[in-house]
Amino acid sequence: MRKVVANSTPLIILSNINKIKILEQLYGTIYVPFGVFEEVNFAGDFKNYDFIKIVNIKNKEAKQFFPVSLHKGEIEVMILAKEINADLCIIDDYLARKHAKNLGLTVTGTLGVLIKAKENGILKDVKPMLDEMLNKNFYIDRKLYNEVLEICREN
Repeated sequence: MRKVVANSTPLIILSNINKIKILEQLYGTIYVPFGVFEEVNFAGDFKNYDFIKIVNIKNKEAKQFFPVSLHKGEIEVMILAKEINADLCIIDDYLARKHAKNLGLTVTGTLGVLIKAKENGILKDVKPMLDEMLNKNFYIDRKLYNEVLEICREN
């Protein structure tokens, strides 16, 4: 299986729409740095998901080389991804994604996970998930919403 590191926002969103198990179905084990574990509101629930592995980063000094505009969890996702030679990072924040890509990391977001789940037959339709995300106050630009539906052939 691929080595995948996730940030807090995708975990929170997928948990809020009751689709966090998609991560296990797509990727097997999900690595989460301790900084993300600390940020996530449903941290106690992590214990219920044996596919989520909480990992401490080894190179704590590396944090000082990241911009202060990034959150602790985002920084630790990138550091951990480099330390374990991850195949994929799941990050939603635009600035964090940009920095991860500059580090040579492969990045997707929550919407990319949903698209992949549809492609793999895990989800029948993505539109209900997008609508539920909007109902739970996760912002999706209308253009991006339509692009995802087009990719998934649900337009």
